[in-house]
Formats: sequence, C-alpha cells, structure tokens
Amino acid sequence: MHTNEPTPSYDKLAAHFQKISHFEHFSALGDWDQAAMMPLGGGVERGDAMAELALHIHELKTSTQVADNLALAADEALSSNQRANLREMNYQYQQATVVPGELVQAKTKMAYQCENAWREQRKNNDWQGFKPNLKAVIALAKEEAAIRAKAQNILPYDALMSKFEPGMTSAKLEQTFGALKTWLPNLIQEVQAKQVSEPKLVLKGPFDISAQQAMGKEVMALLGFDFNHGRLDISSHPFCGGVPSDVRITTRYNEADFSSAIMGIIHETGHARYEQGLPKAWKGQPAGLARSMGIHESQSLFCEMQLGANPAFLTQLQSLIKRHLNLDLSAAQLAMHYTRVSPGLIRVDADEVTYPCHILLRYEAEKAFVNGSLDVDDLPDFWSSQMQQLLGLNTDGNYKDGCMQDIHWTVGELGYFPSYTLGAMYAAQCRFAMEKVLGPIETLIAEGKLPMVFNWLQDNIWSKASLLTTDELITQATGETLNGQYLERHLRSRYLG
Repeated sequence: MHTNEPTPSYDKLAAHFQKISHFEHFSALGDWDQAAMMPLGGGVERGDAMAELALHIHELKTSTQVADNLALAADEALSSNQRANLREMNYQYQQATVVPGELVQAKTKMAYQCENAWREQRKNNDWQGFKPNLKAVIALAKEEAAIRAKAQNILPYDALMSKFEPGMTSAKLEQTFGALKTWLPNLIQEVQAKQVSEPKLVLKGPFDISAQQAMGKEVMALLGFDFNHGRLDISSHPFCGGVPSDVRITTRYNEADFSSAIMGIIHETGHARYEQGLPKAWKGQPAGLARSMGIHESQSLFCEMQLGANPAFLTQLQSLIKRHLNLDLSAAQLAMHYTRVSPGLIRVDADEVTYPCHILLRYEAEKAFVNGSLDVDDLPDFWSSQMQQLLGLNTDGNYKDGCMQDIHWTVGELGYFPSYTLGAMYAAQCRFAMEKVLGPIETLIAEGKLPMVFNWLQDNIWSKASLLTTDELITQATGETLNGQYLERHLRSRYLG
C-alpha cells in the first residue's frame, strides 16, 4: 500500500529507533574489542562501561514516548513494509519493557565478570573457580525467564528462546528435535562403519599463521566478502560481530592444523555476507535487522557445509592450500578430511553429522536449568552422562572440554543453542529449493557461478531482513515452513551416497 497521508507517530518512532541503533553500533564494537583486542586487565572497567551503555539502550527502548507512538502509529496509513517495521518495533519494545533496567544492568555486569574470568579458568580446567560465577549468571537468567514468561504468557524457556528465535516454542522444537533423534544415532553409526576403512589425512605442521591468514582472506574474497566494510581478526572463540557497514569476523589458528581455522573463516563469512546483504533502505530500523539466530546460522552453515565442504569447492581450496601453505593435497583427500565423522568433545570442532548431538545436550541442560530440575553443581555429571549417551564419550573431570567449553552461558545466553541445529535445517532446505531453480550446487561451484548462488540468497533471504516473520520468510524462499527432512536428505546424500 502506498499513501501520501502523513505518519507523524511512525516517523518519530523511526527516528528514535535510528538513535538506538547508533548506540547499539558502539555496543557491538565494544563486544568485538573485548574478545579480540582488549587486554585482560581492562575487563572490570569495560564491564561497567558496557553495563551503563546497556542500561541507556534499555531506557531508550522503554521510554513512554515509544509506547505512546506505537499506539498512535497503529492507526496511521502505513505501507506493508512500514507495518512490518512497526511490528518489529513493538516486539523490541515488549522484549525490553518486561525486564527491569536494574536486571539488565546486573546481567550485563555479571556476564562481563563471568566471561572475563572464564577465559583463564577454562584454560586451567578450573571448575571450582568458574562455578560461583556461572551460578550467578544462571540465577539472573532464570529471573529474567520468569519475568518474560509471565508477561508473554508462555513457558519460561520459550521466553528466553524467543529473544533469539521469535515464534519458536519448546512444543515445536520437541517435535523437530524428536524427529531428529529417530534417525541421527543410526546415521552416525552407518557413516562411521562406512568410513572405517578410509585412510585418515594426517596434517604435518607447523603451518605458518600469517600464511593461514592470507589464505583465509583469499577464501573470504572468493565468497564475496566486502573488505571495505569488514575485517578478519583472532579471538579465542570464532564469531561474527560489528554492524552491517563494519562487520568484524574472527577465527582462531592452530599451527599444527590449518583445517579448522579455514572452515571457521568460511562459516563466519556466511554470517558476514548476510549482514552485508541486509537492505540499506532499512538500516537502523528493526525491520532491517537479521531475522533470527536460526536464519543467521543457516547462512553461515550454508557457506560452511553446503558450499565449503562441497567437493567442487574443496577443489578450489586445494590450489590455495598449495600456494599459501606449500602443501600438495588432492581434492579427494580434502573431501575425506572434511567429511570425517568422528565423535569428539568440542562442539565447535564437531563434524556436521555429530554436531546436532552437542546441541541436543545443551538444549536439555538449558531447559533443566530454567525449570529447576538441574543445578549448576550437578552440571558436570549431567554433561558426562549425556555425552556418554549421545556420542559414547566420557568427560569426567575434564571441564574445559566439557561443560566449560562454550561462551554462551558465561554471558547468560540461555535459549540460543537450538538456533544452531535449526540453522543447519534451514540451510539444507534453502539449498534444495535453490537447486530447483539453478541446478545442482556442485555444478554451479565448478563452473564458477558462485555469484548466482549468492544472488539467490540475496533475493530470498538477505534482502528480506525482518520484513517477514521467520515462517513467512522460509515459506516464500522454499515453498514450505521448516522441514527437518532436508537436513537428513543432505547428510545421507553426502555421507552415504
């Protein structure tokens, strides 16, 4: 709908949310700096400064003028996109107003304290040192969950999850993850049995880190990363941060094995391409933001798994490895290496077949934390028992490779983990939908038609930002709502032929 009627209340909201986005810009860069550049001793004061900034953003989002203008704008003659932006403004307002400012400040401060200490505690396997901080973070997360649940009339865990995955519920997830559990354990066994006679690629380092960095940047360029609006750095946990006009991605390097850093870079480049592809006409507005963490993960996993681990892409990687690392590997060797299924302790290093098991464990733990059936004291035993059950591995006494390995809980982000496996499902679904239009992805890569792949993602996912709900977005792109069968189809095809 197009109209020339004035929309004063909507216009005031748009200006107000633009102001909020400017402060969130600096908050995002503060987070990046803490993870990539800040000296360890800067943590306490940085935590105080970030808590103050978080409180200020919270006050802007919950001001009475937002409430008044939301009510008035609902009756104004808005276009469908403006109406979508108003929906997202309403959502942000509701998410912010239900939580008291003091809790926002306390959570931010505790998150910085916990994460800062965790970096050393994890290295030292110091569970006893880490435990008090984690208890404090979980207690605040539970308090937030209870407040949000009451305000929205939903389950406490759903209230936390909706921060990352609007519209997703435990009931939907139980169905989706329940179906996953029916075929995943058998698939892991089948693939391992098939691979038992395949030779393992043993990488003989050291591989110079500056050479790995140079190769990583070339791969980013191949994937269309815009270096004029982004950069690559090092952190202890790979991530993508910053803002669309200034996207910061990080990876970690291992001199003995270049393979994880390069796939980490490919993964984070997927996140970055999504951010860089968001519609500039909606920058600074809630409707111009990425749709959800599940959709965000779908873009990074599309890059990493649908593209990066594809034999045709590995053929291109092969020549880069030769040039930068002076290592002669065949594409077949690389394919075997990147499709090796081997249950391991570390989630971020897991292969794509066993990866969902790591998410199922964390999902069960988070739910149990929130509903009170699991205490932090009992987490190591719970973790070890679940690892044994899901992957046949034991983590007794090994906290750093067990329940201390992730950054998410240290910063109070409960409800985030399901987005990873939802992302893998959305990625597979997008790939098969795209192939109906463009043909096999392997052929597109081999023929140098990666831009066609990214154009499809730009048209169907990136340019839509949050103008559509998640279900609307995925239905418009693929013809149906989330369907986990596409992930099974992808994995069976790749690993069992």
